[in-house]
Amino acid sequence: MSNIKFEESDNIVDICYDNVFKAVFTKDTPKSRGALENMLSWLIGRSITVIDITSNEPPINDIRDRQIRFDINCKSDDRHLINVEMTLYPDDFEPVRLEFYAGKLFTGQDIKGADKTFNDLKPTYQISFLVHKSFFKDEEIVHNFEYYDKENQISLGGRSRIITVELDKLDKIIEKPVEKMTVAERWSVFFRYITDTTKRETINKLLEFEEGIAMASEVLISISRDEVERARLMSEYKYVVDNQSKMVQAKRLGIAEGEKIGEAKARNELLDLLKSGKSPEEIIGLYEQGS
Repeated sequence: MSNIKFEESDNIVDICYDNVFKAVFTKDTPKSRGALENMLSWLIGRSITVIDITSNEPPINDIRDRQIRFDINCKSDDRHLINVEMTLYPDDFEPVRLEFYAGKLFTGQDIKGADKTFNDLKPTYQISFLVHKSFFKDEEIVHNFEYYDKENQISLGGRSRIITVELDKLDKIIEKPVEKMTVAERWSVFFRYITDTTKRETINKLLEFEEGIAMASEVLISISRDEVERARLMSEYKYVVDNQSKMVQAKRLGIAEGEKIGEAKARNELLDLLKSGKSPEEIIGLYEQGS
């Protein structure tokens, strides 16, 4: 049984921030590594031992890409490649984006050389936790995608998979007794409700059932209580969100300005037509032809 416990007064940083998620699962400690291996094991469906981790993040001065992500790229003991990320506000194109990066992850392997074939390509997993938006209309939290012939119900048996976890579908699940939740549901509830103080009793119950969640919680509590680390993570997150907001605002202002110019141009064209002596019916006819 876990000795970790969340108090109602604990001010816990939100693990759904992608940089906090990265910090919890990539620290060079047994608890952090154990939590990562436990989480990946239930996602992939077999025991995972991680032998290498790369914490991908954007350069500190790179403010051009508003779809900025802090993801975790790791390799298992059987050389399988795994990329996992937390996305707080997924874009509408998120499924296509996941397909794109799953392809890059798979084709990024090097099989050059006389002694290698395509059979030497290792399985790859693009995993994404999606927080504030659902993309699939069923009630399932986890979806596991691979190449599949739907009409003939045959799997290609390929080595590229996309796994999504939609945390926006937990309204009913959070009401279930913890002992009746699946492993996937327990992890999802942990991620989604860790900062909700009204759910602390449920969160603490999760720690008794899932060792991986208990290990992740220990790291998260340590980060939350470390003022320097907490300030760094929040500053990092603020930097990303502020720059994203500035770019979105600039785009909206540009659209608004374009609409004003368009309206002014249309008004001038209408005045010119009226001055030319054309009747209202003729002018309407001209606009209908233009549309």
